[in-house]
Amino acid sequence: MPSRRAAAPMLPYSSTATRTSAPSRSGVINPVYDPFPIRRLLSGRVRREGGDMSVSVTRSAVLLSAIVAAGALATGWPVSPLVVALVAGIVVAHLPHRPEGVDGLGRDALRLGVVLLGLRLSLGQLADLGQTGLLIVAVTVAVTYSATRSIGRRLGLDDDLVTLIAVGFSICGAAAIAGVQDVVRARSAVVAQAVAMVTIFGSVMIVAVPVTASVIGLDARETAVWAGASIHEVAQVVAASAAAAPAAVGVAVTVKLARVVLLAPMSLVVGAGRSDAGDGRPRVPWFVLGFLGAVAVRSAGLLDGAVLSGGDRLATGLLAAGMFALGTTVHLRTLTRGTGRLLVLAAASTVVAAGVSLSLVSVLL
Repeated sequence: MPSRRAAAPMLPYSSTATRTSAPSRSGVINPVYDPFPIRRLLSGRVRREGGDMSVSVTRSAVLLSAIVAAGALATGWPVSPLVVALVAGIVVAHLPHRPEGVDGLGRDALRLGVVLLGLRLSLGQLADLGQTGLLIVAVTVAVTYSATRSIGRRLGLDDDLVTLIAVGFSICGAAAIAGVQDVVRARSAVVAQAVAMVTIFGSVMIVAVPVTASVIGLDARETAVWAGASIHEVAQVVAASAAAAPAAVGVAVTVKLARVVLLAPMSLVVGAGRSDAGDGRPRVPWFVLGFLGAVAVRSAGLLDGAVLSGGDRLATGLLAAGMFALGTTVHLRTLTRGTGRLLVLAAASTVVAAGVSLSLVSVLL
């Protein structure tokens, strides 16, 4: 006859206390929560999805994730290393003997990667865009997010998935999805579906933007601003702008990074719409605040070029390692659910982002 026990109270997100969970398969009882991700990574205690139990992270898991992340960085393909790493993780998930402990690395690696993304952008770069450039970015992001949410609801798609698509397509693709997945508390398969849509439709935009810009007669700056304001991933922006306006790649990347900085207010918007009243959880995740802190550090000129370059590569590597870990929890049978309506939503969101930004560029520049 099963025994009855009172459920242990849930600790608030900001608590520094720890509690123990049921023994793991190895018989070891681990603390459930430690608020410092670096310490968790080093000690081998990482919170499992759902927050109710810790998992052990093995050295082989850390090594495998590092190797995959380094390989993703070294490919040089016009596809984000995050996507390459995610696909590698999905492949590993379908192997007969999946390595243990890899999935425990995912969330903390993603969070730390988001923090370091802030080193890519300074307030001076934003100022160089001028009021017109910033207005194009802000309006495009706001309209794309709102329209995608509205269309997704009409299509009857999972709300978590719709939110991730809206944020990813309006802000910065896989990195934005990684940044808000904790706020949304989305399942791994949902995150993978959103990243897959970013990859497919962002790749289409690599070809569509240069061709369209040439047909309608946009100059180099107009093409660069349009690419930066509409295409989902930084790598895709670079590829498209290099093909259409090589002299203005820097402008395109700056516009794109201006979208990235809107990840913080976007997290507020998403959190305000989903958080439970009185739960005591912060509306903006700590790692988004860390991202803004990194922007401040870059703006203050405290770091030299070599450190900034290293930080940029480390950010991409951490995000890739996190995406690989996420991929190891995803199976194709769940990834392909509802893809018809999802493709419609992703296509509509891409058209909105491209159409709104192009209209603004045509009128304001």
